[in-house]
Amino acid sequence: MNLINNGYKKLMTFLNNQEIKHLRDEPMKKHTTFGIGGKTDFLIFPQSVKELIDLISLIKVNNLTFYFIGSGSNLLVSDNGIQGIIISLKKSFKKVTFNSSTVYAESGVMLGNFVKQLIARNITGYESLIGVPGTLGGALIMNAGAYGSEISKNLISARTISSNGIIKQYLSSEIEFSYRNSSFKNDEILIDAYFKCNYGNKNKIQENKINFSNKRKQNQPLRFRSAGSIFKNPINNQPAGYLIDKTGLKGIRLGDAEISNKHANFIINHGNAKSKNVIELIRMIQKKVLNKYKVKLELEIKLLGIEL
Repeated sequence: MNLINNGYKKLMTFLNNQEIKHLRDEPMKKHTTFGIGGKTDFLIFPQSVKELIDLISLIKVNNLTFYFIGSGSNLLVSDNGIQGIIISLKKSFKKVTFNSSTVYAESGVMLGNFVKQLIARNITGYESLIGVPGTLGGALIMNAGAYGSEISKNLISARTISSNGIIKQYLSSEIEFSYRNSSFKNDEILIDAYFKCNYGNKNKIQENKINFSNKRKQNQPLRFRSAGSIFKNPINNQPAGYLIDKTGLKGIRLGDAEISNKHANFIINHGNAKSKNVIELIRMIQKKVLNKYKVKLELEIKLLGIEL
């Protein structure tokens, strides 16, 4: 414990001297779309690559525990909080620049904002992602997609910083992408990427945008706090929401956590839901679907400080 305390003292000195934005003992429910999560020792928002590299180096030298997150849109954090350091790029790394055939974007830009900028320039292939929450970095790591399209289809290359503070570059062909998954390493933080710019018909792009946006509004419980889809859709089977619906679990509520009546693959927070309530509902869903359909549903959301 003394080693940790000494490490934290050095961290505090570093953060204050470098004037790096940070919060102490910060409730993570303020930083997740679910609105759930206890306190973390440090929540840090580095503003540049140099700050990030220096921060990671200090953390590693002092053997401190740390985690990377994006905007907290696909995340369930324990009610008991997180002992350690959480690093987020959501308040920085927002640069987006275009040339004739490619777009460069830093990982902290919100995916929705990124897609809007592309659509405004009549660039096609991204319309289905309109309204998908989270940062661009998080979207790439989980290979975000909707309605048959995935963000990885347009990726050219990406850069990360390793847990040793080393910048690495990956071509798209060097990353393995699959449904809601990628081979980016857990101990590396994605900092920026290049994407293809394929130009299309302005009217058709706007039509696609409106259609995808309307589908999301019609089918998803956007009025409530959530982490998006809880489970991945099983391969070679019906969507997870359909399977959950057919087990009769829609509307089941524990505390302020409820399996949405609008879309069964969403668990919504009515105001003061706890992670333990959500985990109980997740276990209930997995058990019912397995018993009825012999399908083991896999989580799409990430858990922090929780063992399922």
